[in-house]
Amino acid sequence: MNWGVFEGLLSGVNKYSTAFGRIWLSLVFIFRLLVYVVAAERVWSDDHKDFDCNTRQPGCRNVCFDHFFPVSHIRLWALQLILVTCPSLLVIMHVAYREAKEQRHRAAGGDDCHRIYPNPGKKRGGLWWTYLLSLVFKAGVDVVFLYIFYHFYRNYTLPRVVKCELPPCPNVVDCFISRPTEKNIFTLFMVVTACICVVLSLVEAAYLIGKR
Repeated sequence: MNWGVFEGLLSGVNKYSTAFGRIWLSLVFIFRLLVYVVAAERVWSDDHKDFDCNTRQPGCRNVCFDHFFPVSHIRLWALQLILVTCPSLLVIMHVAYREAKEQRHRAAGGDDCHRIYPNPGKKRGGLWWTYLLSLVFKAGVDVVFLYIFYHFYRNYTLPRVVKCELPPCPNVVDCFISRPTEKNIFTLFMVVTACICVVLSLVEAAYLIGKR
């Protein structure tokens, strides 16, 4: 893991963010990304290997695991982190486009010509809309994934025992999830931090609109 890349990304996004945006970035990188990389991946690394059912019937354990966990919790979390950070990159790309356009304009007209963007990073015009839409998109991504997690894992909790009667299981069998308490703690942590990020994005959007 090259942490210099994340440090550079954080510095670049912070440069064009409001105070609420800087808090949001710190929350995402410290309490979501680092927790995912350092701890969460290890917690869910044994989710299939240690999913035990009280039967030796071939295929029963795999079918039951696929039924109760159609999508890996940790992969959903990774996809959520990727999608929620992409809009910040779009803001940086928009600023870079403005700076390149300003450089081409000055190269063609000289240093004394009228500047298109006196401050390319100032949130005006199209950049204001890009920034506002990025906030709405980030909040929307977190809300959608919170619903997906709730749909797959009722009340965001994993039961200690699940009962499965799908073929080829011979009858109703009990299946046991590995370390459900620890996984529930991390799931709750993920849900709380995602909710805080949604609130911060909406507050920042209201701040931008009110300031304008």
